[in-house]
Amino acid sequence: MKLVIVESPTKAKTIQRFLGDDFLVKSSYGHVRDLPKKEMGIDIEHNFKPRYIIPTKAKTKVSELKKLSAKSEEVILATDEDREGEAISWHLAAALKLDEKNAKRIVFHEITKSAIEKALETPRKIDIDLVDAQQARRILDRLVGYELSPFLWKKIRRGLSAGRVQSVALRFIVEREREIEKFHEEEFWNIKARLKKEDTTEEFEASLTEKNGEKIEKITETKVFAGIYRNKKTSVASVKESESIKADLEKSSYSVKSVERKEAQGFPSPPFTTSTLQQAAIGRLGFSAKQTMATAQKLYEEGHITYMRTDSFNLSQESLVSAQKTIQKEFGMEYALPSPRFFKNKSKSAQEAHEAIRPTHPEKLPEMFKETLDPNQYKLYKLIWGRMVASQMAPAIFDSLQIEIEAKNEETKNSYLLRTGESVVKFDGYLKAYEKRNQGEAELIPEMKEKEPLTLSRVEAEQKFTAAPPRYNEASLVKTLEENGIGRPSTYATIISTIIERQYIDKDENRRLFPLEIGMLVNDLLVEHFPKVVDVEFTATIEEDFDEIADGKREWVPVIREFYEPFHKNLSEKMKTVKKEDILEKLDRQCPECGGDLIMKFGRYGKFIACANFPKCKYTEKTEEEKKMDEAHSGIVCEKCGSPMVVKRGRFGTFLGCSNYPNCKNIKKIEKKLGIACPKCVEGDIIELRSKKKRLFYGCSRYPNCDFALWNKPTGQKCPKCNSLLVELPKGKTKCSNKECK
Repeated sequence: MKLVIVESPTKAKTIQRFLGDDFLVKSSYGHVRDLPKKEMGIDIEHNFKPRYIIPTKAKTKVSELKKLSAKSEEVILATDEDREGEAISWHLAAALKLDEKNAKRIVFHEITKSAIEKALETPRKIDIDLVDAQQARRILDRLVGYELSPFLWKKIRRGLSAGRVQSVALRFIVEREREIEKFHEEEFWNIKARLKKEDTTEEFEASLTEKNGEKIEKITETKVFAGIYRNKKTSVASVKESESIKADLEKSSYSVKSVERKEAQGFPSPPFTTSTLQQAAIGRLGFSAKQTMATAQKLYEEGHITYMRTDSFNLSQESLVSAQKTIQKEFGMEYALPSPRFFKNKSKSAQEAHEAIRPTHPEKLPEMFKETLDPNQYKLYKLIWGRMVASQMAPAIFDSLQIEIEAKNEETKNSYLLRTGESVVKFDGYLKAYEKRNQGEAELIPEMKEKEPLTLSRVEAEQKFTAAPPRYNEASLVKTLEENGIGRPSTYATIISTIIERQYIDKDENRRLFPLEIGMLVNDLLVEHFPKVVDVEFTATIEEDFDEIADGKREWVPVIREFYEPFHKNLSEKMKTVKKEDILEKLDRQCPECGGDLIMKFGRYGKFIACANFPKCKYTEKTEEEKKMDEAHSGIVCEKCGSPMVVKRGRFGTFLGCSNYPNCKNIKKIEKKLGIACPKCVEGDIIELRSKKKRLFYGCSRYPNCDFALWNKPTGQKCPKCNSLLVELPKGKTKCSNKECK
């Protein structure tokens, strides 16, 4: 019997189906060795030698695999093909004490019968260069985390932690928030004319673009951290100017200056990489990066898609042939390409994997799995299938129409240029398999010819304001990390989930990321005192060093030493020179007990006021915000024992607890009311709530007796058409909460 070891039980079950009775496929349930949790586990003085242990939870599994490997004629390590998978195989070989001659390593990009059989025909040894690259990353992250975290404990509060890559991601979010705070909006006006052909009633819209030969629309640039946010702005910058132009246009004569028709082609995007899959799933399906990767992992282990940690656009010859046959069968010959389409990858990331993310069998349509996959797996498979198949389909063809309209005012001698246009799908091509989003119905423009006179219906002047750079959402943050070479495909989801779990950042009602106060404080401290740790270019350079280690071009120990020695020296200095009272906010008040300075400190569950002479003086008091909350909830009596209820703080925020604790353990939620009555039951109030996935929404305080709920925050105003509540939208816009009301 031959023993095949993989890291996942689902993967083991799938592979066992493809192999006969001569093979036994078992799972290691992930890593079987790791650095110890309660100590650094790295011998810095002896070339950063790591000390690996078998975690308690893995000991039983390792014992079982040892017994099985001793009885097996051959042991085959079949963990994932990336660096982490290689490291798992290396740790397995060490934990099971396998002889190198007796242990074989196989890799495959998809879990199919043919791929497994082909891999078994060509086993290889463990690639120690890949292992070293993974070890280097793990050791460097451990050094930063274990040495920098105590600095944060001492200078801010216990329980904080810092990560090498996560700190850079946090910096992106903090710097973007600061740009938003500094942004000053500027007024501008969009001027449009509603026109029609003579002797017709059908109107169309044209936008003003020039006055007396001078372009009206300009581009201004707002520089933000790690990029430039482009912001459209017009030179019509005041109501006085807009009214002048509007009056001019209302007395102008209109005619068609030029008509340009052309056929344009639209080409599909490449098949998914890890980064683009996360971006698409976040945008189209509403998944988080973490949820996307967990769902993709299940699809991979069950044999439905290829390996999901990759930055390659490559597709196997077999999949290309299968895709072409599927396209011809499902869509028709006109949708197929005469030869495969290939894509050039511009990513900074290393090509760790050999193929893009695709269905293992393109001929298996998503509808075939609708009943067998769970809803999220089905949605993601459909997305992956559509993107890959579309990448091998004919381009879409559009009829593009651009019309320039001239307006002349004989009295003022001013002339204006307006433009209108449309793009109509002539042949849908790849859009048949992977539609573009937000394809709203465009206004149809009537047939026109040059010099044809037009009639003005009305001129509309719309006031607008320049917009601040938007907050990152998970998709745009992943894109920014990839563009700057921060992290690698396997790390994006972990980076984001880590800084959310640390409560350095949170999501607003539109699921955009913003920094919490503790996150901003940690970031500012790192930027000021450890600039290299949070430097984008430096972090990207280290990733390139890891790539060179994986390629066998560099040794891992010098890479670690080059970073660690100046980092450790700087940390030792900062531990002595940086004072806690210089970081935390001073309140310009003296401690009533010892006369020392009062400062705002961070505790485990939030801020509080304390004496700077701690631990000599242990005076504390509540913040003004807490005092106001106490006043707002004073007089509430515990319904169980009759004692007063008091505001307390816990792991999940503030709550009301009985003052008779621990004799009475009654607690109640503190409801954040919006001051708006529930429109459904009238008796309840609209309050802030959190879904199971911690997404903010607004519902009735009488739930479950009343199930009224909204995702968007209500303004308190009523819709003038249907009397439903109006809700807030991004950029200061509002809409009616009633879906049937437009």
